[in-house]
Amino acid sequence: MKITIYKTFLFSLLLLITNSCTSTVIPLEEVTPILELVTYEKDVKTIMTSHCTNCHIAGGSASFLSLNTYTQVRNSAEFGSLIGRMNSNTNPMPSSGKLSASILAIIDQWKADGFLEN
Repeated sequence: MKITIYKTFLFSLLLLITNSCTSTVIPLEEVTPILELVTYEKDVKTIMTSHCTNCHIAGGSASFLSLNTYTQVRNSAEFGSLIGRMNSNTNPMPSSGKLSASILAIIDQWKADGFLEN
């Protein structure tokens, strides 16, 4: 009798544990493949202006790393941590939150295309 009560208790506990576990499914943003060459002037400059230069400009809170010109952005992307920080899940830039997958794809493609200016 005790064994039956014990087995029933264990089964009930196991059932409770497995039913109380939840999982969050985060839908992945579908990114359209980029078929054209990505350039700083045509594609990247707008992203920098919209998301980065509020802080990364002379007088901004992150003025130690200005991202206001092609040369500054390229150097930070090619030799610094710009792309890594933009793609980081734990410490992304901008600090307000990780950019959308489609914006990050543009930056990644700019790198793949050789950091073209025009």
